[in-house]
Amino acid sequence: MQTELTVITKSKDLCRYVLTVTEKSPKRFRFTLTGRMQNLALEIIERIYRANDVFMSGSDRGAAQRQRLDLQHGALTNVKLLGYMALLAREQGAILPRQYEQITKQVHDVQNLLGAWINSDRKRMQR
Repeated sequence: MQTELTVITKSKDLCRYVLTVTEKSPKRFRFTLTGRMQNLALEIIERIYRANDVFMSGSDRGAAQRQRLDLQHGALTNVKLLGYMALLAREQGAILPRQYEQITKQVHDVQNLLGAWINSDRKRMQR
């Protein structure tokens, strides 16, 4: 059985938490702030899975490398946006301060893991 990348596991945890927290948010935020947070969390996982599925060898190695890097950077941007949306949600009262703290910790973990993955891929491709 193949194990999942840590970044995938942490992203799933982040998504699960965001979905749980935003489900309990006031209705007035449902189709704006919390909906956007949920979509970002889901998009992060989607981009990471897509990046992980890009085959990085063979004759089309350069194109595959660019595609994977684009997906990784897209996921990283979405993680940063989710962090900002969580701050905004806390300021507007859509989530509690302790929920914001938990999201921030998880966002930080995913950002670090994505950055490490990108750097690892770059080093591997330079060989």
